Amino acid sequence: MKPRSGFTACARGLALLFITALGSIPLFTLMVLSVCFIPLGLGVLTTPAMVKLVRMHADQRRLLAARWSDVKIPVPYRPLPEDRRAGITGQVELCAFLLKDPATWRDLLWLFYDMIGGLFLAALAFAFIPYGVEGWVMAAGVWEPVVNAGGTYWYAFIPVDSQSTALLAGLLGVVFFGIGLVISPLLLRTGFLVSRAFLAPTPQMTLAARVRRLTETRHDAVDTSAAELRRIERDLHDGAQARLVAMGMSLGTIEALIEKDPAKAKELLAAARTDSAEALTELRDLVRGIHPPVLAERGLGDAVRALGLRMTIPVEVDVELPGRADEPVESAAYFAVSEVLTNAAKHSGATRMWVDLQHDGGTLRIVVTDDGHGGARIAPGGGLSGVERRLGTFDGIFAVSSPPGGPTMVTMEIPCVLGAPRPTV
Repeated sequence: MKPRSGFTACARGLALLFITALGSIPLFTLMVLSVCFIPLGLGVLTTPAMVKLVRMHADQRRLLAARWSDVKIPVPYRPLPEDRRAGITGQVELCAFLLKDPATWRDLLWLFYDMIGGLFLAALAFAFIPYGVEGWVMAAGVWEPVVNAGGTYWYAFIPVDSQSTALLAGLLGVVFFGIGLVISPLLLRTGFLVSRAFLAPTPQMTLAARVRRLTETRHDAVDTSAAELRRIERDLHDGAQARLVAMGMSLGTIEALIEKDPAKAKELLAAARTDSAEALTELRDLVRGIHPPVLAERGLGDAVRALGLRMTIPVEVDVELPGRADEPVESAAYFAVSEVLTNAAKHSGATRMWVDLQHDGGTLRIVVTDDGHGGARIAPGGGLSGVERRLGTFDGIFAVSSPPGGPTMVTMEIPCVLGAPRPTV
């Protein structure tokens, strides 16, 4: 344990003392009063605001836990309903929704712990080093005016009333100081770990959140599939179908003119041949948009390489896939990469892009990076939002890191198992 970490933990323990005293204690008191006032009607108006303040305070503790002790505490709160009614009716519905969220009561329980146990651990994390310094100060001669002013001064279990006992206090101070250097970071981390037991979601809450997410993504998948079917129908109607109808009409005209006007019939036959070639091209493009042949034949790695070659910006593709995933997973991953690359080419101002595909620990992990100007975000209704919904259907993860000035890194993870490579036909 580095001495510096002990001093840092001591200072952070002091900071937590103030945060707890000025945050947890008054918030617990006000939150309890607000809930008690609900039967009187006033609590309906104040409780949502109090819950918001409590959650902000809890989120601050989550941030400190991650930064100071590398203790990650997930957020368990249910998303607020978007279709709340206005006025007092909407306020009542919001209050009821928040009170039905188990995380609200766990936060309140954490506040109760924090203003007792959390305060105690923060005080211990801070106290050892300053208390050790106090022993040195006594040994340096400060003991005499202190004893003359108030009689025997007890330093821990040592009654300081002479220079010899003051020196013993100084030696004990060295012990307390050394203990503080070692134990202060541990006490600080212990406090955050105990807070995590209250602030992190329980297994039941995690399962419920996952069920909600899967339900939403399944609905999105159904909507996306319906939209895709409508697009295919529209493309067939406006493209290949129209050309095939025109070609049929041309063939009827050719049949009528083949004896009367062979030259005109030959001209129409050439036009029909052109229409048939264009209809075939459109059908191939349509099929490629549904499921690219290279994806079915060669797998995700080669399909992404082929996708990179078609981009207007140079794309480097690195693939480490010992096998092939199920076809739905490969298709979702392919179109997710396609959307991310297309989005970057249109909006990022990048001059180069990189795609890394690998499978590790039962998860297909794809990282797309570009050297553009950054600033990308997941906006409702945007292309990246669609990718997030597509991956959510497979219980996947989609994350974007895009600070201003770049670079932009998009990470996609899909739980899956790779099978043996499928033979090409």
